[in-house]
Amino acid sequence: MSRARFHAVTEGLPGPRALAEGADHLDVKTVEGRASLEEFLGGMLAWRPGWLRFLYRVRGGFVRLLGMRQNGNPAEGRAPAGKDAFVPGARVPPFTVVEADRDRYVAVVVAESHLTAHLVVVAEPGRFHVATVVHYHRWTGPVYFAVIRPFHHLVVRAMARAGVRGGRPS
Repeated sequence: MSRARFHAVTEGLPGPRALAEGADHLDVKTVEGRASLEEFLGGMLAWRPGWLRFLYRVRGGFVRLLGMRQNGNPAEGRAPAGKDAFVPGARVPPFTVVEADRDRYVAVVVAESHLTAHLVVVAEPGRFHVATVVHYHRWTGPVYFAVIRPFHHLVVRAMARAGVRGGRPS
C-alpha cells in the first residue's frame, strides 16, 4: 500500500521516485493546507516541541545501547527556513537537501551508520504529502527502526501539521 501511494505521490518526479528503489520502508502522510511549499517546510522543520526533544534524548540512550553514537540532539535549536530548503547540499538540521523544485517538492536526507532516511515533501494545491524512505545499513538498521517506528509515525504526522500552521503550536 505505501509503495503504491509513494509512487502515486511522486508521479513525474524522477529524483524522488528513484529514492524508493530498494527501500526497506516507505510511508506517506498527507495534510491539507493553504501554505506555500516554503512556508510549509519552514514550519515543519522549525517545529521542536519539548516532547520531541525528550524523545531524542531517549533515542540517544537507545542508540548507545546498540553500540552507535548520536551526534547531538537533532531536535535542539531551530532549523533555518526559507530559501535554504531549496538549495541542494544546504543543511536544514537534522537534514541535508538532496534536490528541490520550489513549486513542487523537496527531498532531504539524514544518513547514519544504521540507516539512511529521506523525507520527500510534495506540494499539491491545498495539500502536502510527506513521504519517508528508509534504507537499512547493518543489522542495527531494522532493529532500530522497529523500535522507533511508532514514534516515527507520530512525529512525521505532527511535523506535517506544524508545517500547515507555520510551526505554531496547535
